[in-house]
Amino acid sequence: MPDLDPVLQLGGAWARRTDRYSQLAFVAGEEALAMAGLDPAEWDAPRVGVVVGTAFGGVTTLQAQVARQLRGEKVSVLTVPMFAPNMLPGQLCVHWGARGPSFATSTACASGGTAIGMGAQLVHAGVCDIVLAGGSDAPITPIVSAAFARMDALASGTNEPAAASRPFDATRDGFVLGEGAAVLVLERTAHAAARKAPVLARLVGFGASADAHHITDPHPEGVGLRQAMVSALAQAGASADEVDHVNAHATGTPKGDLLEAGLLARLVGRRASVTASKGTLGHTMGAAGAIEAALTVRAIAEQTVPPTANVDCLDPRVEVDVVVGAPRSQRIGLVLSNSSGFGGQNAVLAFAAP
Repeated sequence: MPDLDPVLQLGGAWARRTDRYSQLAFVAGEEALAMAGLDPAEWDAPRVGVVVGTAFGGVTTLQAQVARQLRGEKVSVLTVPMFAPNMLPGQLCVHWGARGPSFATSTACASGGTAIGMGAQLVHAGVCDIVLAGGSDAPITPIVSAAFARMDALASGTNEPAAASRPFDATRDGFVLGEGAAVLVLERTAHAAARKAPVLARLVGFGASADAHHITDPHPEGVGLRQAMVSALAQAGASADEVDHVNAHATGTPKGDLLEAGLLARLVGRRASVTASKGTLGHTMGAAGAIEAALTVRAIAEQTVPPTANVDCLDPRVEVDVVVGAPRSQRIGLVLSNSSGFGGQNAVLAFAAP
């Protein structure tokens, strides 16, 4: 997000004592509150929770402070509050005056999806009337970039940055590191109705699982992701035949995309349209699941599927209906939004039209 001006959008004091990933989340959260018509000054603070996922936390701050230490300089007194992952939801609670449950989730690239799923549990359990849930990451730093490059995970086959992220394309060769944040307002149905709130979609199911296979490679048969999808559908009280659309995790890696496509082919076949947002946005790590959830909600609200960017030649082994070229208008009643991460952690959200 090169257009983010933290001083202008957050004020100088907040900008100085927050890491970039926190700043991204602040802006996303303010936009979510405005869209939902919520005023923190008017809500029942103990009934409002904040759950935010991140894969890396304040890695920008941590790298900068390590560099200061190596130069023999004193590190900032704000180092820990700026990089510790739990500090983001804590800072948001301070900013908004939310006094309900507040915690961070960290399930690698599934972190944002996990946060939304866990936030929904707080609403369903009657603990909260409102939960602000999402994900944020700003991992474009020398150490994170070098680490992924060392693993041969990054796209390297083109000199055109905008064309480098190629989910489901036959020439895909890795992901493009991105940054961003998204926050969703999850609200108890009766509470939203009482204040005549705009409802864009219903979160009807959440599935989480572990591959229990390898620290970085997904299970070769995708048992964990399939389990999470089936669990989300079961919680939604729906069958795979009812799925109209899937926002795939699809990072643009040769192995991962093919594995997910195979699972989708067996579960929903060609009945459901499929899109992969990372072709446009890159891989925003812990924010990805939340950003893709927001795009899924928007797809339902507009009854339109956004296309997958940079698919010039669909991999012939991908036997699902990948939307390419242009947006597709269609009936969208039930949608799955998939997320997976290192450690074999999976999170799947099921959304339905309101």
